[in-house]
Amino acid sequence: MTDLDEHLPRIVLGDTAAFGLWLAGAEPRLRDSLRPFAARVDTEAVLQEVLLRVWQVAPRHTPDGSPNSLFRLALRIARNLAVDEVRRAKKAPVPDEDIDASAGAAAAPSSGPDPFLRRAIEECRDGLPPKQAEVLTARIQSAGGEPDQTLAERLGMRLNTFLQNFTRARKLLAECLHKKRVDIESEMA
Repeated sequence: MTDLDEHLPRIVLGDTAAFGLWLAGAEPRLRDSLRPFAARVDTEAVLQEVLLRVWQVAPRHTPDGSPNSLFRLALRIARNLAVDEVRRAKKAPVPDEDIDASAGAAAAPSSGPDPFLRRAIEECRDGLPPKQAEVLTARIQSAGGEPDQTLAERLGMRLNTFLQNFTRARKLLAECLHKKRVDIESEMA
């Protein structure tokens, strides 16, 4: 990873383009750092809050002389927010060993997809408002291969609008699945 602190002087001056460049370099690793919390908290909401806080604190941030000081600060903020959310939800964080084990289990062959679950998901996706459906489809089709900024630009949206639409899509999808009596927690386990 290149030293993203090269953008810091312009970010301090309020340059949103510089923050966008910093964000493009930092976001994938910030997302990865939140992966252990994904089953317990809304990591998308945590990530949005982290980025907002980084933007707000950047003018007061003093680099420590090591590369990526602002990014390291963002990582600390992300972890602390995720832990706070887990505590608020009264759930324990997922240990790394459990994550590794579940990744191995996911790679193992299964008896096949549950037709009821697949149909329920399709029906709920079809019921999403157009913008939320468009954002969710773009995110799924990219399979994590493109940053949200790129997807947002492709859809003619600002990044924040894209992320808000994605968060709404997830919420609406979860509510619809709950109404169809799909236990999301057990399906994710």
